[in-house]
Amino acid sequence: MQRYIPRSLEPVLKKAASESPAVVLTGPRQSGKTTLLKTLFSDQCGYVSLETPDIRASALEDPRGFLEMYPAPIIYDEVQHAPHLLPYIKERIDAQRGVAGQYFLTGSQNLLLMERITESLAGRAAMLRLLPLSTREAAGNPHARLPWEKGKSTGMATQVPYLDMWRGFLQGGYPELAANPDRDISLWHASYVQTYLERDVRTLRQIGDLSQFQAFLRALAARSAQLLNVTDLARDLGVAVNTVRSWISVLEATYQVFVLRPYFANVGKRLVKTPKVFFTDVGTLCYLTGLKDPRHAAAGPMAGPLMETAVLSEILKTLTHRGQDPQIYFWRTASGLEVDMVVEAGDALVPIEVKLSATPRPAFARAVKTFRKDLGPRALPGYVVHPGDIRLSLGSDVTALPFAEL
Repeated sequence: MQRYIPRSLEPVLKKAASESPAVVLTGPRQSGKTTLLKTLFSDQCGYVSLETPDIRASALEDPRGFLEMYPAPIIYDEVQHAPHLLPYIKERIDAQRGVAGQYFLTGSQNLLLMERITESLAGRAAMLRLLPLSTREAAGNPHARLPWEKGKSTGMATQVPYLDMWRGFLQGGYPELAANPDRDISLWHASYVQTYLERDVRTLRQIGDLSQFQAFLRALAARSAQLLNVTDLARDLGVAVNTVRSWISVLEATYQVFVLRPYFANVGKRLVKTPKVFFTDVGTLCYLTGLKDPRHAAAGPMAGPLMETAVLSEILKTLTHRGQDPQIYFWRTASGLEVDMVVEAGDALVPIEVKLSATPRPAFARAVKTFRKDLGPRALPGYVVHPGDIRLSLGSDVTALPFAEL
């Protein structure tokens, strides 16, 4: 039996189940949605997967009879395959007003599912997201806090061998790989991407040739963490600009990428408006860019993007698994001065730089200090995250922070 890894979302999910008639858990394929729901609720819920063709056909042919056959409380897995069930689920919820925890619905396609949920279950469903494992979850500290959260210890390990960190990047955060460390990483990711293309991408609109879409995936991965020039990408692929934009929206809708948009504030400088695109899972990024060896990953041209992806992914997963909607940006002036990430923390802003050198130097803090000067009281003390094991002050209100302590 596969080892279960506790998730940060557990208390949020339990609370939602005690308050809402339905809970909708979305996230990328294989992020652990089904395992999490079964672990928490299998003793009180039935389970049925709507990905199975005959089950799906049964639900389509007679929705009311299907819901009678598989009554609440129930986990309906991959409900995006049977969205026509949602109005009938609403009918049953309305007949049992005030009863929480009736329906648990999972889905791996946020775009289409959200449209149907908004239409059918508005006000009746709690919406939560489960991404692949964060580093703190994989390390057994699912409720560890982020460094800037007042009065809270991160609870994270302070030292991780340098190459082990890069091996972790190659593996990524999908629970199956974390629970089975002897699995062939490249083979698993190859299978994952193929399954994603065949089961998720082809069911969404605007997708024609899957092989062309796969070429787009790899081309986008090579541009990870850079300012995204959609026109150049479209020209290289030989497709229309609007096609590239629609494909990026498909990747967003299926949680494969996170679009990092620039932070705007009236600071008297002209800021860059072009976004960046990051893959949600650093292991997926490694696979798509052909990386298989930790030394090659650490020393090659993708080392910087991998490190930035790992830092962004950790923050994104940590906040998302608390039931929050993370507000993360980057800040870059027209002159090229840049802070890699700006995280909204309440009404304040946390600036974060990412560096590849394991030997932090005061010069690394320049962009963070400029950001804090320009943004004034809203800007909290900042961090320079690096792959080493040294925590060090880099001057007034800027700390060099090992990735392992993030």
